Amino acid sequence: MAALEVLLVDNHLLVVAKPAGLPSVPDSSGDESLLERAKQWVKLRFEKPGAVFLGVVQRLDRPVSGALVFARTSKAAARLSEALREQRAQKVYWALAQGEPREDSGELVQWVWKDEEKNKVHVCGKAREGAREARTRWRVLARAGGLTLYEFQPATGRPHQLRVAAATLGTPLLGDLKYGARAALADQSIALHARELAFEHPTSGERVHCVAELPALAEWDLARRVLAGK
Repeated sequence: MAALEVLLVDNHLLVVAKPAGLPSVPDSSGDESLLERAKQWVKLRFEKPGAVFLGVVQRLDRPVSGALVFARTSKAAARLSEALREQRAQKVYWALAQGEPREDSGELVQWVWKDEEKNKVHVCGKAREGAREARTRWRVLARAGGLTLYEFQPATGRPHQLRVAAATLGTPLLGDLKYGARAALADQSIALHARELAFEHPTSGERVHCVAELPALAEWDLARRVLAGK
């Protein structure tokens, strides 16, 4: 069985660290997904004889890494989905981008529309059919060598929201060829990482806070220096 990095598990939740390159759920590629890997882990870890239930309450794009939660019961799935929908869960992303924004922090409020055929999101006017509001708080954690290390906190959960936000700031994410990056990264990831995930436990009400370690790629050395206080 392929390795699964588990950040937290109990009778109601399974929080894992998704590696870049693995789809969150099965897709048309036919490649193994994180959901399938997690179900297999639960089956073996708890010696489940039959099918394993894991409720999908959030997803990360295939080239994105970081913390992701699955629900182990239908009640937990409903409550977690509601918390995410009502923005009662906190999601903190770190991202590396080419270039530097003019400001050090701010909030982007955009109307976005997804071209399903091309799997690409465009900033548009509110009046466009299918347009949805995307709100993103951002701040610069570090600047070095023409790169910017961002912290993003999305207040909404639109497709490609943070990737579009970075491009709008004039600083496309490293490796994100779809939104303006100059070159791909060695592992075909994009430099966007779901660093922290916090929410109320769906049954106990206690605050859950999970942190996913940074990817091993050398491009993330700037972030590692920030964590080390250098």
